[in-house]
Amino acid sequence: MKFTKYIIILLFVSSCSKSDDDTPIHSTLEQYTSNRTTEMGAVIACAAKEENTNAVLTFFYPEDGASNIQYFETGNAEVDKEDFGNYARLDLSSSPFFNGHLRFFSRNLTEEKWIVVTYELGGEIKISNPIRTRQFTKSSVWNDMVTIDQDTSLMPKFSWEANAFGDNAIYFQVVSNAQGDLLSGTYTHENQFQYYDTTNVVLNVTEETPPELVGDVEYNFTLMDVSLDNWVNLVTQKSFTAQ
Repeated sequence: MKFTKYIIILLFVSSCSKSDDDTPIHSTLEQYTSNRTTEMGAVIACAAKEENTNAVLTFFYPEDGASNIQYFETGNAEVDKEDFGNYARLDLSSSPFFNGHLRFFSRNLTEEKWIVVTYELGGEIKISNPIRTRQFTKSSVWNDMVTIDQDTSLMPKFSWEANAFGDNAIYFQVVSNAQGDLLSGTYTHENQFQYYDTTNVVLNVTEETPPELVGDVEYNFTLMDVSLDNWVNLVTQKSFTAQ
């Protein structure tokens, strides 16, 4: 299943996340967080330019119990990314990705900007690290350039070129089934991951113990090469049949 087709389908589903109806609307991130307890870097998020469109897709992982999901962006990329007053709130809905394990915002941007995603959990406002969009100066590359070694039965090892486009900070890998359900979601600094060996995993968003793969069944592998400023340099997708 192609990732781009999956995104297009998801844009038409109705199960979207909106701000709670009784939540006060604040025009800037500074106003929203005023006199509130906040935690920076607590929302895992990144953004990529969608293949063959001008849309910027901002992906994030909502923890269980997260509410009042919000999207903020600056007017351009030249402002101080640390100044919450530069971030304006937009009334956008998010859509499910990997059948809701992750979510994403889709927006056509005519300028490069800084973006943050927030949600509320445990009485605190959780805030992502700023995301620098580079849809014009460093458009995300989409390909299927991954090597899949299946010498170990039902434990495929995925490897790819290290830092192929420069400015790599971390790699995000997803193994999913043909229905788009996320089986494992992991981050590594190394340019390889084996299902399901977490020896080199530095961050894990897999909520339950992943199932064993089944022989002769088709699965999908998705890789994101994420930069220091949370822009996705590369998206790699490839289907494979477990052996």
